[in-house]
Amino acid sequence: MLSDTPGLHHVTGIVGDAQAAIDFYSGVLGLRLVTQTVNFEDILQHHLYFGDANGTPGTVLTHFPDPHGDPGRPGTPQIESVSFVVPPDALEYWKTRLEDRDIAVEGPLERFDERVLRFEDPAGTGIGLVASPPIPSGVEIWTAGPVPAEHAIRGLHGVTTLSVNPYATAGTLETLGFEHDAEDGDRIRYRASGSRATVVDVLDRDAPFGREGQGTLHHVAVRVESEADLHEWRELFDDRDYDVSRVKDRHVFHSLYVREPGGILFELATETDGIAASEGSEEPGESLFLPEWFEADRDLIESQLPELTVPTDRAPTGRGENR
Repeated sequence: MLSDTPGLHHVTGIVGDAQAAIDFYSGVLGLRLVTQTVNFEDILQHHLYFGDANGTPGTVLTHFPDPHGDPGRPGTPQIESVSFVVPPDALEYWKTRLEDRDIAVEGPLERFDERVLRFEDPAGTGIGLVASPPIPSGVEIWTAGPVPAEHAIRGLHGVTTLSVNPYATAGTLETLGFEHDAEDGDRIRYRASGSRATVVDVLDRDAPFGREGQGTLHHVAVRVESEADLHEWRELFDDRDYDVSRVKDRHVFHSLYVREPGGILFELATETDGIAASEGSEEPGESLFLPEWFEADRDLIESQLPELTVPTDRAPTGRGENR
């Protein structure tokens, strides 16, 4: 018997400039640059992993920087936005921090029983900060960044989807183990049973067709226990005529991809203790990590990629804002 997923593993988007992404996600949002590596499907492009101190599944947002790609266009079928958890009393801090950096902020908005801030990253990716007790378990807050620990992001909250067939997307979520939780207008919430990163909202609304590109979210990954489970999931989805990939070795986890009938791309990824930071390095993500099968091409790869710098600002020791 396949086990229900306990929640999200990671979310992956597309940005334009890699350094701008690091400056925003590490320098503004205070996430750890857990790893800089390459896109395994295109080794001459970076793949950046941001998360908590360990890159714990359920805290990680990754990005493919594509400096030569076209801007994306929001629409269906896409993941409309990604949201993070912050402490219940942190929204005022975050609203001030973002607006002081000329980032337009909407909210706080009321959504179900939660308060939410909405804004965009430099590429136009939709982001939410959700003030939501209780604080997720199993998260190791990154305390060496620019955001004081009492306000810091506690991991992923969830994603919002714009599907061409919301009923089909809902059916896929139920197959994975999510349960219908609540409805608010055209927003239907599904929730997994774990303790972190458990929310997928399905929007049942008319929307134009989108275009993948800078500022869009490419896929959402959910957690599964083992590689053996992935092979069982692959057989199940194949039997149902879903568009499903083979099981792939992503070095720090194994995964497969499935495009469900509503058009949303899901990844199923194995649980790990953390998505490894750059090995042998005192600073997070300061050097390019390559799996062993790419090491022979390191000189070529590094010659084609821009050199990246991790922000060195640190949070003040007392309470308050680091400006």
